[in-house]
Amino acid sequence: MSQYRVSGRGRVDTSRPVTFTFDGKSFTGAQGDTVASALLANGVHLMGRSFKYHRPRGAVAAGSEEPNALIGTRRGPGRFEPNTRATVQEIWNGLETNSQNKYPSLKFDVGAVNDAAYMLFSAGFYYKTFMWPKNFWHKVYEPFIRAAAGLGVSPTEEDPDHYASRYLHCDVLIVGAGPTGIAAARAAAVDGLKVVLVDENAEAGGTLLSEPQAQIDGRPAWDWLAAELEALKAAGVKIMTRTTAIGYYHQNMIGMVEKLTDHLPELPEDTPRERMWRVRARQVVLAQGALEKPLVFHGNDRPGVMLAGSAQTFLNRYGVLVGKRPVIVTSHDSAWFAAFDLQDAGAQVQAIVDLREGVHEALLSEARARGITVKLSHTATATSGRLRVSSLRVNPVSGGSVGAGEEIRCDAVLMSGGWTPSLHLFSHTKGSLAWDDDRTTFLPKDTPEDCLIAGASRGLWGVEAVLKDGAEKGREVAELLGKTPAQVAYSVAADRTGTGVSMKELPTDRSPGKAKAFVDYQNDVTAKDLRLAVREGMRSIEHVKRYTTNGMATDQGKMSNINGLNIAADALGKKQPQVGLTTFRPPYTPTSFGAFAGYHRGDHFEVTRKTQIDPWAEENGAVFEPVSQWRRAWYFPKTGEDMDAAVARECAATRKSVGIFDASTLGKIEVVGPDAVEFMNRMYTNPWTKLGVGRCRYGLLLGDDGYIRDDGVIGRLGQDKFHVTTTTGGAARVMNMMEDYLQTEWPDLNVWLTSTTEQWSTIALNGPNAAKLLAPLVEGVELTEETFPHMSCVECTVAGMPARLFRVSFTGEIGFEVNVPAPMGRQLWETLWEAGQQYGITAYGTETMHVLRAEKGYIIVGQDTDGTVTPYDAGMGWAVGKKKPDFVGMRGLARPDLQAKDRKQLVGLLTEDQSKLEEGAQIVFDPKQPVPMTMVGHVTSSYDTGTTGRPIALALVEGGHEKLGETVYIPMPDRTIAAKITSTIFVDPENARLKI
Repeated sequence: MSQYRVSGRGRVDTSRPVTFTFDGKSFTGAQGDTVASALLANGVHLMGRSFKYHRPRGAVAAGSEEPNALIGTRRGPGRFEPNTRATVQEIWNGLETNSQNKYPSLKFDVGAVNDAAYMLFSAGFYYKTFMWPKNFWHKVYEPFIRAAAGLGVSPTEEDPDHYASRYLHCDVLIVGAGPTGIAAARAAAVDGLKVVLVDENAEAGGTLLSEPQAQIDGRPAWDWLAAELEALKAAGVKIMTRTTAIGYYHQNMIGMVEKLTDHLPELPEDTPRERMWRVRARQVVLAQGALEKPLVFHGNDRPGVMLAGSAQTFLNRYGVLVGKRPVIVTSHDSAWFAAFDLQDAGAQVQAIVDLREGVHEALLSEARARGITVKLSHTATATSGRLRVSSLRVNPVSGGSVGAGEEIRCDAVLMSGGWTPSLHLFSHTKGSLAWDDDRTTFLPKDTPEDCLIAGASRGLWGVEAVLKDGAEKGREVAELLGKTPAQVAYSVAADRTGTGVSMKELPTDRSPGKAKAFVDYQNDVTAKDLRLAVREGMRSIEHVKRYTTNGMATDQGKMSNINGLNIAADALGKKQPQVGLTTFRPPYTPTSFGAFAGYHRGDHFEVTRKTQIDPWAEENGAVFEPVSQWRRAWYFPKTGEDMDAAVARECAATRKSVGIFDASTLGKIEVVGPDAVEFMNRMYTNPWTKLGVGRCRYGLLLGDDGYIRDDGVIGRLGQDKFHVTTTTGGAARVMNMMEDYLQTEWPDLNVWLTSTTEQWSTIALNGPNAAKLLAPLVEGVELTEETFPHMSCVECTVAGMPARLFRVSFTGEIGFEVNVPAPMGRQLWETLWEAGQQYGITAYGTETMHVLRAEKGYIIVGQDTDGTVTPYDAGMGWAVGKKKPDFVGMRGLARPDLQAKDRKQLVGLLTEDQSKLEEGAQIVFDPKQPVPMTMVGHVTSSYDTGTTGRPIALALVEGGHEKLGETVYIPMPDRTIAAKITSTIFVDPENARLKI
């Protein structure tokens, strides 16, 4: 047994040794240990280095609030995870762990030079240091900072684990399976109610696991706990351990993550590592308890300095002494009991140092009985020690002044500044808080959710008080749900967790000179940093937070926020409620990306939508690409062809004869009703009143800001009926936008909107022979220039199928889009394919479609627009109705900045050396200017030789419409490419090819 393991203490199974490694060295712990408790049992306090100063750090807490002991864990091939809290990672045989943020070793880290140069890294130093010399950021600062930044190392291997997710509905969800939560569950566990009790720890019990001395209903706490949990199971309560409630969302939706395998060495391959639960509860009881506050004094971060309650947990739950000669520094009664427990377990407590002038005689009597020195009206001012604390300086405090100090030799400093209710989940509900002067903390007040707060979460202390409160809240939720609650009452003896004595803020953060009194351990934020932020003009606590990074670590301010608030309030000369509290955000604890992703990875990353023609494309050798959620045929290569060759062939065949294209993914919305015309006039830039039935028009949709949101061809099938098409990825967005305006802005319009994207299979025929191929199959209209001109539409029959036929073109060739009921899509395709063999019909994919449309200067929204492009920027002012009284985006277009001549405008580009440009490449006017150059635009679309005989590109260029014929430059890593600005139309500017 290790030298710090106490025989007969704890809930771990010392008869089942577990071997793991830390930094390559083998250690032995016991079944039930965490990495932190096992290392402490072996006398190891040094577990990591701090983020900014690379100071030696050890565990300061025993639970999920731990900010220091962050380690890397390897659970097998590919299963590496950084920044795991050593205090929550359970050990198992073969687990590999390592410390982080050090080089070359944990004991000797060259990065610790930052600690000696700490005056260069005060709060906000990055806002001042990196401004000079000019242009040094990219060359010097950024590469250095990127190399030095971060705590753990990101995994380089693909995660082989998989993750699950489930939904759960219940009547009562109780978060926190300590005495409060257990009592609430007992009262609420009545017939007809589904009760769920969750806890983030491996065992239910909460503080009772660390307080075995308590007597409840005449039984030791652990015996009572076992009996209560069995009773809850018998009553049908679902108890979920290793399950963290990470977020509280609107309408009583709680997100929870359950750890399933991190504590197990071997499991079947199909066992998920974690499961995300989305819980909808009728009533929620938050019984998360409270978090112990650290004290702020010089050197309060050395390994061996930890929270008194955590030392008590390591002893009573894990059977580990964190030190043999500890000193306790406190302003609250609870730390005295930690001192008594450690003394009774064989430690020699060097002193109890309490800021208060007086404490209960019972505490003093207990200390005298154990021979423990007590120093009242004293406080800690500094520690010493290199890799572990070796002494503590304490000073008398009188009238707010600090007297001469003395050194106390020790191997651990256990501190307690009182307790702060765990408010994170409550704050997620946008609940209001009330300040409590006696406890120097915020307490929960009101919440808009169906939620009750119980026990220490609302400032109550002691086993008896929290049991009683938990039972009351359980009865209350049962009554709210129309049930008669169970009658539950408890009697408690040996209740040692608190006596209600007030807690005071320690004033020791005012240490002069080079003192480093840490508030946020993970981000190395000191009390001086907070006071500096106030001196430099930060008045809001949110500004102080961002200037110093206090509370921005992965613990979400669990250990730092209240101390930070107290110090900032003192520096501002205001009361804490006037300064306020920063915002707590989900997740409550760091959560793996895998848990959020769940099943959505690989083939399940996103729903894959397929058209009716998709199987034919696959059978005929198509290469596919994802477009929005659709799988679309990219190109159809023949033997020996790469993409460029296949696309060139498809382009030439379409322009020469006829090509066939699956356009079923186009969004389709039916707009119907007496006011359909007025609705279209208001939504789109174009006028629609005079558009005749059986005619089509290109429609351009803007946002309120005047920027292009979507486009598509719209056909008028009746006086009150429009068939609207949208971009492939824009159907849902456009539908939502239309509904939003219809319901909130124009509820007086009598219009119905129906999404019909999936109702129709759409097949496009393009090319000189398109009409010849299609005409024999059409009944109800003649496909001639006179009877069915370009931009016409009709409901008819095609190949014996009911159809909506549009004469439109996205290629510049004679074109038709045939819409038939979706299940008939493949049948129509095969009919057209067979009929088109006499014309050498060619199937083409999205890449050819892109090339053909670019040759005609037709835009693709989202590629040639970026959310800041107006119709005039795109050269499409012709699509804006000049006489319309109003339309969505009209006022936005009137803004002066949207009418400026130097706006980025869409133009064509032809490179002088006939090379293909890269999409996204930046454009400059002067290639000889110094780096960083002034960028004046970028390439939006670029294609290799289609039917123009040379590569072409579209680009957004400042003032481009006035620069036709001028030369611009595209700097690339190996060279600079010159290109001439041209019109966006590269083929058939007269549109002669559109006529039959």
